Amino acid sequence: MNPFESVIPLTVTDQMNRRVAVPFPPRRIISLVPSQTELLFDLGLGERVVGVTKFCIHPAGARRSATVIGGTKNFHFEQIDELRPDLIIGNKEENYQEGIEQLAARYPVWMSDILTLADSADMIRRVGLITGRKEAAEQISQEILDSFAALPPVTAPTTTAYFIWRKPYLVAASGTFIDDMLARAGFRNVFGHLGRYPEITPELLQAAAPQQILLSSEPYPFGEKHVAEFQEICPEARIRMVDGELFSWYGSRLRHSARYFWELTHG
Repeated sequence: MNPFESVIPLTVTDQMNRRVAVPFPPRRIISLVPSQTELLFDLGLGERVVGVTKFCIHPAGARRSATVIGGTKNFHFEQIDELRPDLIIGNKEENYQEGIEQLAARYPVWMSDILTLADSADMIRRVGLITGRKEAAEQISQEILDSFAALPPVTAPTTTAYFIWRKPYLVAASGTFIDDMLARAGFRNVFGHLGRYPEITPELLQAAAPQQILLSSEPYPFGEKHVAEFQEICPEARIRMVDGELFSWYGSRLRHSARYFWELTHG
Protein backbone atom coordinates (compact mmCIF):
# COMPACT_ATOMS: atom_id res chain seq x y z
CA MET A 1 0.00 0.00 0.00
CA ASN A 2 1.27 3.44 -0.90
CA PRO A 3 1.47 5.43 2.38
CA PHE A 4 0.43 8.59 0.55
CA GLU A 5 -2.84 7.19 -0.84
CA SER A 6 -4.82 8.25 2.24
CA VAL A 7 -3.52 11.82 2.18
CA ILE A 8 -6.14 14.37 1.16
CA PRO A 9 -5.47 17.96 0.03
CA LEU A 10 -6.11 20.91 2.33
CA THR A 11 -6.10 24.31 0.63
CA VAL A 12 -5.03 27.08 2.99
CA THR A 13 -3.81 30.68 2.89
CA ASP A 14 -0.38 31.37 4.31
CA GLN A 15 0.77 34.60 6.00
CA MET A 16 1.79 36.08 2.66
CA ASN A 17 -1.78 35.56 1.40
CA ARG A 18 -0.68 32.79 -0.94
CA ARG A 19 -3.07 29.91 -1.54
CA VAL A 20 -1.33 26.60 -0.87
CA ALA A 21 -2.70 23.09 -1.39
CA VAL A 22 -1.16 20.95 1.37
CA PRO A 23 -1.54 17.15 1.54
CA PHE A 24 -3.25 16.45 4.85
CA PRO A 25 -1.70 15.33 7.00
CA PRO A 26 1.75 16.08 5.56
CA ARG A 27 4.23 13.28 6.19
CA ARG A 28 7.50 14.58 4.76
CA ILE A 29 8.13 18.14 5.96
CA ILE A 30 11.09 20.40 5.26
CA SER A 31 11.60 23.45 7.46
CA LEU A 32 13.64 26.34 6.10
CA VAL A 33 13.50 28.37 9.35
CA PRO A 34 15.18 27.50 12.68
CA SER A 35 12.42 28.78 14.97
CA GLN A 36 9.76 26.94 12.95
CA THR A 37 11.83 23.75 12.99
CA GLU A 38 11.80 23.85 16.79
CA LEU A 39 8.05 24.43 16.71
CA LEU A 40 7.48 21.36 14.54
CA PHE A 41 9.40 19.19 16.99
CA ASP A 42 7.53 20.69 19.95
CA LEU A 43 4.29 19.84 18.16
CA GLY A 44 5.38 16.20 18.14
CA LEU A 45 6.21 16.14 14.44
CA GLY A 46 9.92 15.33 14.68
CA GLU A 47 9.58 12.02 12.84
CA ARG A 48 7.94 13.80 9.91
CA VAL A 49 10.63 16.48 9.57
CA VAL A 50 12.91 15.15 6.83
CA GLY A 51 14.87 18.31 6.02
CA VAL A 52 16.21 21.32 7.96
CA THR A 53 18.78 24.08 7.47
CA LYS A 54 22.27 24.16 8.93
CA PHE A 55 21.04 26.87 11.31
CA CYS A 56 18.30 24.68 12.82
CA ILE A 57 20.13 24.09 16.11
CA HIS A 58 17.04 23.39 18.25
CA PRO A 59 16.25 20.76 19.25
CA ALA A 60 19.80 19.47 19.50
CA GLY A 61 19.11 16.36 17.44
CA ALA A 62 17.26 18.03 14.57
CA ARG A 63 20.25 18.08 12.22
CA ARG A 64 20.98 14.43 12.97
CA SER A 65 17.48 13.07 12.47
CA ALA A 66 16.82 15.16 9.33
CA THR A 67 18.87 15.98 6.25
CA VAL A 68 20.57 19.39 6.19
CA ILE A 69 19.49 21.02 2.93
CA GLY A 70 21.73 24.10 3.04
CA GLY A 71 21.16 27.45 4.71
CA THR A 72 18.21 29.79 4.94
CA LYS A 73 19.51 31.81 1.97
CA ASN A 74 20.96 29.01 -0.17
CA PHE A 75 18.98 25.82 -0.66
CA HIS A 76 20.46 22.59 -2.02
CA PHE A 77 17.71 21.79 -4.50
CA GLU A 78 18.97 18.33 -5.45
CA GLN A 79 18.89 17.24 -1.82
CA ILE A 80 15.38 18.65 -1.44
CA ASP A 81 14.23 16.73 -4.53
CA GLU A 82 15.66 13.51 -3.09
CA LEU A 83 13.66 14.04 0.12
CA ARG A 84 10.34 14.21 -1.79
CA PRO A 85 8.72 16.71 0.61
CA ASP A 86 4.95 17.08 0.70
CA LEU A 87 5.22 20.34 2.68
CA ILE A 88 7.92 22.99 2.92
CA ILE A 89 7.66 25.71 5.56
CA GLY A 90 9.54 28.99 5.08
CA ASN A 91 9.53 32.65 6.08
CA LYS A 92 9.45 35.87 4.05
CA GLU A 93 12.37 37.55 5.83
CA GLU A 94 14.61 34.61 6.57
CA ASN A 95 14.48 32.93 3.17
CA TYR A 96 15.15 34.30 -0.31
CA GLN A 97 12.42 34.92 -2.86
CA GLU A 98 14.11 33.29 -5.83
CA GLY A 99 14.69 30.07 -3.96
CA ILE A 100 11.16 29.99 -2.56
CA GLU A 101 9.67 30.54 -6.01
CA GLN A 102 11.75 27.69 -7.43
CA LEU A 103 10.54 25.36 -4.67
CA ALA A 104 6.92 26.51 -4.93
CA ALA A 105 6.87 25.52 -8.59
CA ARG A 106 7.28 21.89 -7.51
CA TYR A 107 6.11 21.56 -3.90
CA PRO A 108 3.54 22.97 -1.45
CA VAL A 109 5.40 25.86 0.23
CA TRP A 110 3.73 27.55 3.20
CA MET A 111 5.25 30.93 4.15
CA SER A 112 5.12 32.90 7.38
CA ASP A 113 5.50 36.68 7.65
CA ILE A 114 6.05 37.76 11.23
CA LEU A 115 6.51 41.26 12.62
CA THR A 116 4.60 41.06 15.92
CA LEU A 117 3.68 38.72 18.74
CA ALA A 118 0.20 38.41 17.25
CA ASP A 119 1.75 37.29 13.96
CA SER A 120 3.76 34.60 15.75
CA ALA A 121 0.69 33.30 17.60
CA ASP A 122 -1.18 33.19 14.30
CA MET A 123 1.69 31.30 12.64
CA ILE A 124 1.80 28.70 15.40
CA ARG A 125 -1.93 28.07 15.13
CA ARG A 126 -1.83 27.83 11.34
CA VAL A 127 1.13 25.46 11.32
CA GLY A 128 -0.75 23.32 13.84
CA LEU A 129 -3.78 23.30 11.57
CA ILE A 130 -1.99 22.25 8.39
CA THR A 131 0.06 19.56 10.16
CA GLY A 132 -2.77 17.96 12.11
CA ARG A 133 -1.62 19.33 15.47
CA LYS A 134 -4.29 21.96 16.00
CA GLU A 135 -4.87 21.39 19.73
CA ALA A 136 -1.17 21.24 20.61
CA ALA A 137 -0.52 24.41 18.64
CA GLU A 138 -3.37 26.22 20.32
CA GLN A 139 -1.97 25.25 23.71
CA ILE A 140 1.52 26.56 22.85
CA SER A 141 0.14 29.75 21.34
CA GLN A 142 -2.07 30.49 24.34
CA GLU A 143 0.75 29.77 26.79
CA ILE A 144 2.89 32.35 24.99
CA LEU A 145 0.15 34.98 24.88
CA ASP A 146 -0.70 34.44 28.55
CA SER A 147 2.94 34.81 29.60
CA PHE A 148 3.23 38.14 27.82
CA ALA A 149 -0.11 39.34 29.16
CA ALA A 150 1.19 38.69 32.68
CA LEU A 151 4.12 41.07 32.25
CA PRO A 152 3.53 44.18 34.40
CA PRO A 153 3.28 47.47 32.48
CA VAL A 154 6.40 49.63 32.38
CA THR A 155 5.67 53.30 33.06
CA ALA A 156 9.11 54.60 32.08
CA PRO A 157 10.64 52.43 29.33
CA THR A 158 14.43 52.30 29.23
CA THR A 159 15.86 53.87 26.08
CA THR A 160 17.69 51.11 24.29
CA ALA A 161 19.69 50.23 21.19
CA TYR A 162 19.66 46.58 20.09
CA PHE A 163 22.66 45.54 18.00
CA ILE A 164 22.58 42.50 15.73
CA TRP A 165 25.81 42.99 13.74
CA ARG A 166 29.31 44.41 13.88
CA LYS A 167 31.41 45.80 11.02
CA PRO A 168 29.22 47.46 10.07
CA TYR A 169 27.11 48.12 13.15
CA LEU A 170 23.50 47.12 12.46
CA VAL A 171 20.55 47.51 14.82
CA ALA A 172 16.97 46.27 14.89
CA ALA A 173 14.61 49.15 14.17
CA SER A 174 10.93 49.55 13.27
CA GLY A 175 9.11 46.93 11.23
CA THR A 176 10.97 44.05 12.87
CA PHE A 177 9.87 41.35 15.28
CA ILE A 178 12.71 42.34 17.61
CA ASP A 179 11.33 45.88 17.84
CA ASP A 180 7.97 44.50 18.97
CA MET A 181 9.72 42.34 21.55
CA LEU A 182 11.72 45.31 22.85
CA ALA A 183 8.53 47.28 23.44
CA ARG A 184 6.87 44.37 25.23
CA ALA A 185 9.96 43.89 27.38
CA GLY A 186 9.81 47.49 28.58
CA PHE A 187 12.41 49.12 26.35
CA ARG A 188 12.07 52.11 24.02
CA ASN A 189 14.03 51.63 20.83
CA VAL A 190 16.08 54.78 20.23
CA PHE A 191 16.26 53.83 16.56
CA GLY A 192 12.56 53.07 16.28
CA HIS A 193 12.16 55.96 13.85
CA LEU A 194 14.35 54.11 11.35
CA GLY A 195 13.34 51.13 9.26
CA ARG A 196 14.29 47.48 9.55
CA TYR A 197 18.03 46.94 10.15
CA PRO A 198 19.86 50.21 9.51
CA GLU A 199 23.59 50.75 9.70
CA ILE A 200 24.55 52.88 12.69
CA THR A 201 27.75 54.89 13.01
CA PRO A 202 29.38 55.59 16.38
CA GLU A 203 28.33 59.22 15.94
CA LEU A 204 24.67 58.26 15.50
CA LEU A 205 24.86 56.04 18.56
CA GLN A 206 26.38 58.83 20.64
CA ALA A 207 23.68 61.24 19.49
CA ALA A 208 20.91 58.74 20.36
CA ALA A 209 22.39 58.39 23.88
CA PRO A 210 20.57 55.17 24.89
CA GLN A 211 20.45 54.27 28.56
CA GLN A 212 21.18 50.66 27.60
CA ILE A 213 22.88 48.96 24.68
CA LEU A 214 21.88 45.35 24.13
CA LEU A 215 24.33 43.15 22.23
CA SER A 216 22.57 40.13 20.76
CA SER A 217 24.08 36.64 20.76
CA GLU A 218 22.92 36.25 17.15
CA PRO A 219 23.21 36.59 14.23
CA TYR A 220 26.54 38.20 15.10
CA PRO A 221 28.07 36.40 18.10
CA PHE A 222 28.65 39.40 20.35
CA GLY A 223 30.61 38.55 23.48
CA GLU A 224 31.98 40.17 26.60
CA LYS A 225 35.04 41.24 24.61
CA HIS A 226 32.85 43.74 22.74
CA VAL A 227 31.51 45.50 25.82
CA ALA A 228 34.47 47.88 26.13
CA GLU A 229 34.11 48.81 22.47
CA PHE A 230 30.58 50.11 23.02
CA GLN A 231 31.36 51.55 26.42
CA GLU A 232 33.94 53.78 24.79
CA ILE A 233 31.30 55.12 22.39
CA CYS A 234 28.65 55.59 25.09
CA PRO A 235 30.36 55.84 28.50
CA GLU A 236 27.08 56.51 30.33
CA ALA A 237 25.19 53.56 28.84
CA ARG A 238 24.79 50.16 30.42
CA ILE A 239 26.11 47.52 27.99
CA ARG A 240 24.47 44.11 28.26
CA MET A 241 24.73 40.78 26.47
CA VAL A 242 21.33 39.28 25.65
CA ASP A 243 19.99 35.99 24.34
CA GLY A 244 19.11 36.80 20.74
CA GLU A 245 16.98 33.68 20.37
CA LEU A 246 14.54 34.93 23.00
CA PHE A 247 14.18 38.23 21.14
CA SER A 248 14.01 36.94 17.57
CA TRP A 249 12.83 33.31 17.47
CA TYR A 250 9.08 33.49 16.91
CA GLY A 251 8.09 29.87 17.43
CA SER A 252 7.61 27.81 20.57
CA ARG A 253 10.79 29.26 22.14
CA LEU A 254 8.67 32.35 22.92
CA ARG A 255 7.31 30.41 25.88
CA HIS A 256 10.53 31.41 27.67
CA SER A 257 10.80 35.01 26.46
CA ALA A 258 8.43 36.87 28.78
CA ARG A 259 10.14 35.59 31.93
CA TYR A 260 13.53 36.44 30.43
CA PHE A 261 12.37 39.96 29.61
CA TRP A 262 11.08 40.43 33.16
CA GLU A 263 14.46 39.36 34.53
CA LEU A 264 16.22 41.77 32.17
CA THR A 265 14.13 44.76 33.22
CA HIS A 266 14.42 43.91 36.91
CA GLY A 267 18.08 42.94 36.90
